[in-house]
Amino acid sequence: MAVSISVVLLLLLLAVIFMRQGALKITHALVCMLFGFFLASTSMAPTITSGLTATADLVSSLRP
Repeated sequence: MAVSISVVLLLLLLAVIFMRQGALKITHALVCMLFGFFLASTSMAPTITSGLTATADLVSSLRP
């Protein structure tokens, strides 16, 4: 678990650096994909999923 969290934090840091540079290349996209993959295996995944579901429900209920 501790190694997984460390990898997630490292990949998050790399993803933020790549996004701030403004040039997302194939290798940068791979890092972002790995970040999502490792984030899905942490204990934060259910919380993130429920938050995204609640946000999607809120947006879909809005009328223009």
